[in-house]
Amino acid sequence: MNADLIARLKQAAGPHGASEDPHEIAPHLEEWRSKYQGHSPLLLKPATTQQVAAILAICNEAKTPIVPQGGNTGLVGGQIPFNGEILLSLARLNRVRHVDAEANTVTVEAGVTLDGVHKAAASVNRLFPLSLASEGSCTIGGNLSTNAGGVNVLRYGNTRDLVLGVEAVLADGRVLDLTRGLRKDNTGYDLKQLFIGAEGTLGIVTAAVLKLFPVPTQRTTAFAAIPSARAALTLLARLNEASGGLISAFELMSRSGLDLVLAHIPQTRDPLAAKSDWYVLVEATGSGTFNLDETLRAALSEAMEAGEITDAAIAESDAQKNALWRLRESMSEAQKREGASIKHDISLPLARIPEFLDVAIAAVTNAVPGVRPVPFGHLGDGNLHFNFSAPKGEDEPFLARWSEINRIVHDIVNTFGGSISAEHGVGVMKRDEIVRYKSPIELDVMRDLKRTLDPNNILNPGKVVSI
Repeated sequence: MNADLIARLKQAAGPHGASEDPHEIAPHLEEWRSKYQGHSPLLLKPATTQQVAAILAICNEAKTPIVPQGGNTGLVGGQIPFNGEILLSLARLNRVRHVDAEANTVTVEAGVTLDGVHKAAASVNRLFPLSLASEGSCTIGGNLSTNAGGVNVLRYGNTRDLVLGVEAVLADGRVLDLTRGLRKDNTGYDLKQLFIGAEGTLGIVTAAVLKLFPVPTQRTTAFAAIPSARAALTLLARLNEASGGLISAFELMSRSGLDLVLAHIPQTRDPLAAKSDWYVLVEATGSGTFNLDETLRAALSEAMEAGEITDAAIAESDAQKNALWRLRESMSEAQKREGASIKHDISLPLARIPEFLDVAIAAVTNAVPGVRPVPFGHLGDGNLHFNFSAPKGEDEPFLARWSEINRIVHDIVNTFGGSISAEHGVGVMKRDEIVRYKSPIELDVMRDLKRTLDPNNILNPGKVVSI
């Protein structure tokens, strides 16, 4: 990049909208797990959609690549500039444009944090149900770009299901305004869906219209020990039937993961007296006169008699509910503190998860004696975080086998009819992996879309799909 181009881009970004200071840029160049580190000579921080449009128009004219970034909480390297690209932070596009309690919508800019959306919804006594452990720092732009999942997908769907419209800037700087927020619009292609899950490779989302819901007046949370993953599926069916589909979260946890949390996360404790190999964290939410707490207690009692659970604790206060959720939401942090790990974000048909766990755990433990399986995740929607911690004292040798372990796991996932990325995206980590598992026609269509919307390949090049 020459000085003239940098000057034009800095002017387009507006006052306080650019930095060449390595110290200011540095925090944007490394992702949370420190697996990926990039470099960039220029950080742009536009505060309006028009500034984003001006920046992209210049980049497209000059054929200069640019990498968009939200809260930098992604786990597959999609937000990192690996080859000296310009870095575009959307953090200053942080306005809540409109909250409509009657229409149950909120319109926010891409840099608003997920927690900020929750607060905007709460200001009119509404709920935005997307919930992630990183909600204090992840942004809506990033959530849309990766089609984030989280713990409430079972009840409300993933990000794609919660979006009524987007505003996106195309590679040539044109602004595509799809923020009408209609719940029905059958006038051709649903263009907003092109940008959800595309990780900034087809356009840059600058705002979104999101669905809101009534705030549940009842919330029942339980932690149960189960004899097997198969029993968890039977329990899920029982609880859904008993509650009339009001189970909003159903999280599977292994004993190995719980032990790491208890060892590394302060002020956590085991909710149950006896240990079990598997646990589920269940939450049901609802409103009206239907007594959800009594219903869940009765269903858990029946499950106990049927042998589907061996013990259970039901939270009696918000503090107890939060303590139970802390056990689940701290698992990634606890595993990080334990040492090196290799993680897989996968999805599978529900009925095949128990068999997959047996087959895949055996395959990895046979390949790496002493490896420690730490599977957990959103069992209710088929999404597992199928993780392995290194054998004691073997962090570096274990990480050196990253590709080998991935291949073992991903081949088995494919055999079972699953996906190698459930909610984290593709980024650079899985860009070449998906070539092994997607059909040639799927990949051709993806590449055709990329070439059509970004003919100069300036938008997050090298991520999701290679052209």
